[in-house]
Amino acid sequence: MKQRLLSLFRFVYLSLYLIAMVFPLYWIVITSLKPQKDIFSYPIKYWPTTFTLDNFINIFKISKFHIYIGNSFLIAISAALIVLVIAVLSAYVLARFTFRGHRQIMLAFFVTQMLPGFIALAPLYLMMSQMDLLNHRIALVLMYTVGLIPFSTIMLRGFFQRIPGSLEEAAMIDGCSRWSALIRIIIPVMLPGIASTFIFAFVQNWNELFLAALFIDNDSLKTIPVAMNSFILKFDVDWGSMSAGVVLSIIPTILIFAFAQRFIVEGLTQGAEKG
Repeated sequence: MKQRLLSLFRFVYLSLYLIAMVFPLYWIVITSLKPQKDIFSYPIKYWPTTFTLDNFINIFKISKFHIYIGNSFLIAISAALIVLVIAVLSAYVLARFTFRGHRQIMLAFFVTQMLPGFIALAPLYLMMSQMDLLNHRIALVLMYTVGLIPFSTIMLRGFFQRIPGSLEEAAMIDGCSRWSALIRIIIPVMLPGIASTFIFAFVQNWNELFLAALFIDNDSLKTIPVAMNSFILKFDVDWGSMSAGVVLSIIPTILIFAFAQRFIVEGLTQGAEKG
């Protein structure tokens, strides 16, 4: 009897948790497909009487949404690729070699994850201003890269430690250089970790709002999260257009997680085993 009650409690708890997680997404999608009269109708309509694509059409009419998508994709993919290259190399060194300052470097990486990012806003803004990089995509690429390198390095270091050093030693005995062994032997084995790290970096860059809003003021250079603010008017909020924009903005991340789910789960699990 006790076991049945416990199972029932778990079922009810997990069901409520699932509803709490899924309902906001459901509401955003339904709102994006509602006509304006249904969005503000009372009593609230949890299922629209008619479906319309007017909100999706409207966001391309009243804003440069296709440009915002392009900006977000260019910045997110560029920063994620740079982070991946630097993190792979630095994680390999930290996992395979012991040298003076090794522990201090790892400690510094961990400390950066504990500090709130906003404490660096003033010096960052001053640096970007002196380098004449305000209102430039490269500014966001640089800041996103620097911000994600510590965590990505820590994550990939766990994967390198999990791979026995004898694997690359055998490759070097067969004539490979250390660099060749890394590229041809170790990295293919680490594909789940590399994929999960890249996806993590891409999603973080894609969704970032604060830095993008602070350093980009030119409308043609804005990213999607910043562009969403344009639907918040002085005395009103265009919920239909905003919901349509949110739906379009989450499609790339949904597709990435759908196609790379196996790599993500396997990569995060393996990387957590040893760090």
